[in-house]
Amino acid sequence: MIEVAGQTCELFTPQQPASGQTVVFLHDLAGRSLREEPALCEAVAAAGLPVIAPRTGRSWWLDAIQPAFDPQRSAERFVVEAVRTEAIERFGARPTGIALLGIGMGGQGALRIAYRHPAIFPIAAAIGPAIDFHLGMRHADRRDDGELFDTLWELYGDVERARQETAILHVHPLNWPRQQWFASDPADLDWHDGCVRLHSKLAALGIPHEWNLEPQGDAARETLATRVAAEAVRFLVSALDKESRRLA
Repeated sequence: MIEVAGQTCELFTPQQPASGQTVVFLHDLAGRSLREEPALCEAVAAAGLPVIAPRTGRSWWLDAIQPAFDPQRSAERFVVEAVRTEAIERFGARPTGIALLGIGMGGQGALRIAYRHPAIFPIAAAIGPAIDFHLGMRHADRRDDGELFDTLWELYGDVERARQETAILHVHPLNWPRQQWFASDPADLDWHDGCVRLHSKLAALGIPHEWNLEPQGDAARETLATRVAAEAVRFLVSALDKESRRLA
C-alpha cells in the first residue's frame, strides 16, 4: 500500500516491469483487490505490467464530490490527476503508456473516464462493466444489495440525472479512446444489456473497439474475470504496444 495525495493505493510490481507502461486498476463495487482475481492478477504480472490500484469506496469513479471518499476532489479527478502523476513518476510511464482496467463498477469507470479524457487515457479495458448504474437505483428497493446504490442517490437524487452521467452518454463521435475493449456475460442480468447497447452505439458511430459478449468457460465455477483474463491482458499488451509505436 502507498499513499497518493492523501488516499490509499495498492501497488503490484512484477519482477521485470515493462518499460514506460502502467495499468491503473479500478476496483468493483465490493472493493475487491486485483489479488482477489488470481487469473487476472497472474496474467498482468506475467505480461510484466506494473499496476497501481486506487481505493475509492463506492464512488462509482464519478466526477462528483463524495465526502466519504474526499471532500474536495472527485474519484475521477483523483485518477486523472494524482494517480496518473504517480504512475508517471513511479514507473516512468509514457504520456500514452497508461491503460485503465476495471471490473464492474470499475469497468464502467474505466470506460467513462477514457471517454471523457481520451487524450490522457487512450486505452481502456472493462470486465462486466456496470454501465447502466442508474437501473440499480431504480430497482434498489427490490434488491438484497440495494444499499450499494445509496451513493448514487446521495449524488444525484434522481434516476434520470444519474443516467445522464453513464458512460454511453459520454461517447463523443469525434473524440474517443483509440484502444477500447470490454467483455460481458449474457447471464449477467444487471449489466449485460448496457454492454450490448454500448457495442451497438460504437458500431453505429464507426468507432473502433474490441468486445466479447459471449465469453467461453464455466460460468458456474469461474468468475467472468477468470474466463476473460488472458484476452483482457492480450488486449492491454497490444494496445500499449500500439500507443508506444505512435510516439516512436
